[in-house]
Amino acid sequence: MENFAFIIHPIDLQDVIRVEPKAANKRIELIEKMLEWMPPYEASHITGIKSATGVEAEGWFLTCPLFPGQFLSLPREKVYQKIIETGHIAEDLGARILGLGAYTSVVGDAGETVSKHLSIPVTSGNSLTIAMAIEGTLKAAELMNIDVKNSTVSVIGATGSIGSACSYILSDKVGELILVARSTKRMEQQTAVIKEQKNIYVNFSTDVHNSVKRSDIVISATNSLHGIIQPEYPKPGSVICDVALPHDVCREVATLRQDVLVIEGGLVQIPGVVDFGYDFGYPEGVALACMSETILLALEKRYENYSLGRKISVEKIEEIGKLAKKHGFKLAGFRSFDRSIGEAEIKQICYKVRGEQ
Repeated sequence: MENFAFIIHPIDLQDVIRVEPKAANKRIELIEKMLEWMPPYEASHITGIKSATGVEAEGWFLTCPLFPGQFLSLPREKVYQKIIETGHIAEDLGARILGLGAYTSVVGDAGETVSKHLSIPVTSGNSLTIAMAIEGTLKAAELMNIDVKNSTVSVIGATGSIGSACSYILSDKVGELILVARSTKRMEQQTAVIKEQKNIYVNFSTDVHNSVKRSDIVISATNSLHGIIQPEYPKPGSVICDVALPHDVCREVATLRQDVLVIEGGLVQIPGVVDFGYDFGYPEGVALACMSETILLALEKRYENYSLGRKISVEKIEEIGKLAKKHGFKLAGFRSFDRSIGEAEIKQICYKVRGEQ
């Protein structure tokens, strides 16, 4: 039996209330202070994972109790220490690899410092997140009758570890690629690399609104604490893959822009009769790709540091995609604003939009 551990943390107040209902009556400032003082803890025991090869695995979800904003605003050393303390619980449980979920993989150097303070290997899960986000986006574009080869594509958060890899992989598959981020200097460096290695011209911009408005396809993977894609931004008939947690697309888009397809990036169907022992609001056996990468590495008995740091190699993305197929991991359909959305509904959006144009 192979095993692993994966760190989670509350994304918003509702996540805290789900575990502690009494928190509903408390001020957010008090809850933040309580989380800051609270030690990490084991959230659940995960069972029932069985690879297509017959290998089985079990694991644990471990909670590092901080909100996304606290990971970014508290002193970095204090945040590192809390993540490392959570990692020590994984060691004590006998886990052989640790996955960093959500903002625990964002802080500082994306897991490299954390891994140096633990006796077990660490992964951010970003390689499989990228592979699944691209697979899901291209499939959604096909269902929306978007000609990818002649499409305009924006990658928001293009200088981050997920965004930069998505940009590189998509650069020779689309008509026009627009990198969108805050740092012009970093985008200039990135476009230079793409041009040198692929001999393709790439645009870049700091203007999220204009870039999204022009794009047939958008992949958004920022570390923003709030929605940055407003209802008036998207182009009618476009596809937006929101890889970020918290999500980059404002909730109002769901009701105000029914001419746009927004999908959550990186959801994976895990093989076996899986019991996570924890409710993420996903269908049975479905997990985020970052969690899935940790599980996959355990099933493959690849107990080694994998997706760490700000540079994720294309080779690792391709490798983890092949391993996913080997062990029976699959793209878990599509979800849009916390609900499943089927191909028939997607085609209906497409038919309505194309018919009106």
